[in-house]
Amino acid sequence: MPFLRLARSLLPAVALALSAAAAPAETAVTLPPPATDVAASGNEQVAVIAGGCFWGIQLIYQHTEGVIQAVSGYAGGSKADATYDRVSTGRTGHAESVQIRFDPRKITYGKILQIFFSVAHNPTELDRQGPDEGPQYRSAIFYADPEQKRVAEAYIKQLGELKLFGQPIVTRVDKLDSFYPAETYHQDYATFNPSNPYIVYHDLPKLGNLRRVMPEVWRSKPVLVSTKGAKLEAEKASPVFGSDSPSTTR
Repeated sequence: MPFLRLARSLLPAVALALSAAAAPAETAVTLPPPATDVAASGNEQVAVIAGGCFWGIQLIYQHTEGVIQAVSGYAGGSKADATYDRVSTGRTGHAESVQIRFDPRKITYGKILQIFFSVAHNPTELDRQGPDEGPQYRSAIFYADPEQKRVAEAYIKQLGELKLFGQPIVTRVDKLDSFYPAETYHQDYATFNPSNPYIVYHDLPKLGNLRRVMPEVWRSKPVLVSTKGAKLEAEKASPVFGSDSPSTTR
């Protein structure tokens, strides 16, 4: 729930230690790539996905090679209601989403989806992810054109036939009408708040899984949204993972 998620940032240090110690290893599902993919081109492409709290989804793709930028925001509703307070009511139609700009010469749309289903979230949870409940936390792919729709639907069918998740995939494939960037304080949140118990418990294990399960796309220094953040990252490795350090979740 939204208030619980934000309240975690106010917990004392002892709660952080307990959360980190008790956190179970997030389970990644090793998946085949999509049997069909969007044709490669030299032009920048954009994907918009939703899979629970956008802090963790943004973090995953900021550490993905070929991604130019990953922005937390809202999709599925109107501009007038695209604020955190309103979206958190679960009544605006939005989903917490991430807009991913990527270079198709380095990573394909299909690979973006493979990461999404393998390590970024659990596609079998309906209108929730982990402790966060409500339609704003639904699993969804927002397609920008018929080609993205075709690839997304085909991949969901492919994975469903393989029965690798144990439960039906509930990911929606919806047309992208608009994407609205979230408030500034949400951008790059996980990178610069790696000690937040919510991040420790729910998101850092997923990042560790990306590095372990899909090392071919791993990048140690994240691509950040804020100019300040980008400047800091140009001078040092990510505060989440150093350039050569082992995963802090294992």
